[in-house]
Amino acid sequence: QIQQHTPARSGEHPEYVLINKYPNMKIALIGYGKMGHEIEKIALSRGHQIVCKIDIDNPQDFDSPEFKTADVAIEFTAPTQAYGNIQKCFKAGVKVVSGSTGWMEQHRDEMKDLCKDGANTLFWSSNFSIGVALFSKVNSYLAKLMNGYPMYEVRMSETHHIHKLDAPSGTAITLAEGIISQLDRKTGWSKGTVLNADGTISGSSEYKPTDVRIDSIREGEIAGIHEITYDSSADFIKIIHFAKDRSGLALGAVLAAEFTADKKGFLCMDDLMNSLS
Repeated sequence: QIQQHTPARSGEHPEYVLINKYPNMKIALIGYGKMGHEIEKIALSRGHQIVCKIDIDNPQDFDSPEFKTADVAIEFTAPTQAYGNIQKCFKAGVKVVSGSTGWMEQHRDEMKDLCKDGANTLFWSSNFSIGVALFSKVNSYLAKLMNGYPMYEVRMSETHHIHKLDAPSGTAITLAEGIISQLDRKTGWSKGTVLNADGTISGSSEYKPTDVRIDSIREGEIAGIHEITYDSSADFIKIIHFAKDRSGLALGAVLAAEFTADKKGFLCMDDLMNSLS
């Protein structure tokens, strides 16, 4: 159950609170950048303990007694680090919630095998925002409606801060997969152009007609914008999700950790959303 408190005053975030069945969880943070700090703030506000913080300077703490006491580790790092970090969590017998993107496509089958029959536990999502999860459902439903209207060509774009290493974003890929599953005329996705932080453009505007093209922009400190457009000669239909800051992602990650506390196996955002509805 989600309860919405009194509407926020101007300039404040509305506060959505999941009834917490697992107060005072022991959480380890893997990656202590801006997202790690935001997750810490929300976790503490919900009554949890942060028992260990692991960043680039102290990887040896995966072997520490403090890390092994964690009920769940929350991992937000780079694509090149995530796979190894999760293996270390499994070795320590710690459940893990991961929001790192750019690596799962290559390792999804392996992760599912490692979590088979509850041998290990991984909750992975390309985006932990409740708003993005709802947006994803709208996206799939719109694609289903558009299946009978081939005059509309679908395209996507995503915009993120200049520190994001992967393009397109993991969320954009997940949204594209949602379109492909419902739109018969699309069988894959392709990387389009990338407007880099220095103003240069890489990638290509060419793509197969059967692909969903995803363009990317890296600009400033933008938390995340995802746009999906269906364009015809007569008009276009566009849906947009705009993340104002990182707080929605951080809250979703903590909710996922609470959900994972008594679960086993390979988990995803649909599992969490079904528990909230």
